[in-house]
Amino acid sequence: MSIAARPERASTRLPARTIARYAVGSLGTGGFSTLPGLVLAYFLTDNLGVAAILAGAIVTLAKIWDVIIDPVIGAWSDRSLIRTGSRKRFMLIGGFTLPVFFALTFAVPPAFGPVAGVICVLIAFLTTATSFSLFQVPYIALPAELTPRYDERTRLLSWRVIVLTVTILLFGGGGPELRRITGDPVTGYLLMGIVAGVVIGVGMLIAARTADDAVVAPAAVAHVGIRAQYAAGFAAVRRSLPFRALLGTYLLQALATGTMLAGAQYVATWVMHSESAVTLLFIALVAPAVIATPGWERLSRRIGKERALRIASVLYLLAAASLLLALWSPGSWIYVSVAFAGVAYAGMQTLPMAMLPDVISHDERQTGPGQAGTFTGMWTAAETVGFALGTTVVAVVLALTGYVSRTAADASSVVQPGSAVAGIVVIFSVLPAVLMLLSLFALNRYRLRRIDIDGPDL
Repeated sequence: MSIAARPERASTRLPARTIARYAVGSLGTGGFSTLPGLVLAYFLTDNLGVAAILAGAIVTLAKIWDVIIDPVIGAWSDRSLIRTGSRKRFMLIGGFTLPVFFALTFAVPPAFGPVAGVICVLIAFLTTATSFSLFQVPYIALPAELTPRYDERTRLLSWRVIVLTVTILLFGGGGPELRRITGDPVTGYLLMGIVAGVVIGVGMLIAARTADDAVVAPAAVAHVGIRAQYAAGFAAVRRSLPFRALLGTYLLQALATGTMLAGAQYVATWVMHSESAVTLLFIALVAPAVIATPGWERLSRRIGKERALRIASVLYLLAAASLLLALWSPGSWIYVSVAFAGVAYAGMQTLPMAMLPDVISHDERQTGPGQAGTFTGMWTAAETVGFALGTTVVAVVLALTGYVSRTAADASSVVQPGSAVAGIVVIFSVLPAVLMLLSLFALNRYRLRRIDIDGPDL
């Protein structure tokens, strides 16, 4: 169906079918964002024997590649929408190719040696990241095109976040458990990569069908080069104050959560003295988040999305700061603080993603339609930077504090110095808290309210 032929749906609620398909896409976005962030650095340092600083560099390089290609994919996605009436083509390519490359990322054995291992992992993860971006950028653009309503977007994104939080548990807890099933780290990582890649791909392919439900206005096809595509992305950032404020907030919060995510396995192993504790950490994070997500939706309807996000951010800040006590008294109380962070995390995922379509709609009223992919390309790039730098920060702190890398063969003989254990606790507590505080300053510049989106009569 062409863009012009699609019926308007401005005054109706989104069908449950559309919400369900879109939410299933979180199997892809949540799985890819969670599992590599959780285990990839650990896979490199504690299975392939790669130095911590080099492991962080590998993850960072792959994410820098994402930053380079995301704005281009966003512009391509916009042009594909205008020409064909759908963004589905890019989403399908990503869904079909990612499982293969994801499995190859974790197929590298220690026998290759650290140098060859690093090269193989880098190549495989770069291609995986490319496949993911082909899906993710148009996927994030869809809410602005599925409904123009302020609260309907929150409803759509709330269900997506419920699936997302369950996905975090599935991959954050189930991924490490899959790794241990075979009793051998080499085959265990391979099994984890294959199973996780297939689940991620299936979620992406189901969500791609949602692209058929988008309603957008017709626009002219613009033929521009790569340089112009980047220029369009930065122009969107410059002209839209709400976008700059929201983007800065989300970037800092992605960095905070990315830092905690990358540090979780190290906390489980060296602070709680149990590799399997990472599963319980994810249960403590996700179970409260699943319950809390509908509450954040209801709160945003009463006080507005930006005020609800401010409350969630403060709660996460306090929960993260409390984890510093693990430096002197580690114990099972850590799960309680993580659970409070989980309640906040639900709001930090639901609300910014529901605010982004509002920002896009606000800009379209001033500059015209057809640029959602440009906005989401920049958004995905910023999210990628946040999670990439989170892993980089972890690697730098580990290196500075004297963390000792190991291979699968000598895992039981390595003992970490006290300075490294202290660095792990700081990674998991102080750094995320400081980043959350900075994000609150960025959020103060966000000015869009319900009346700016729905108008005074709705």
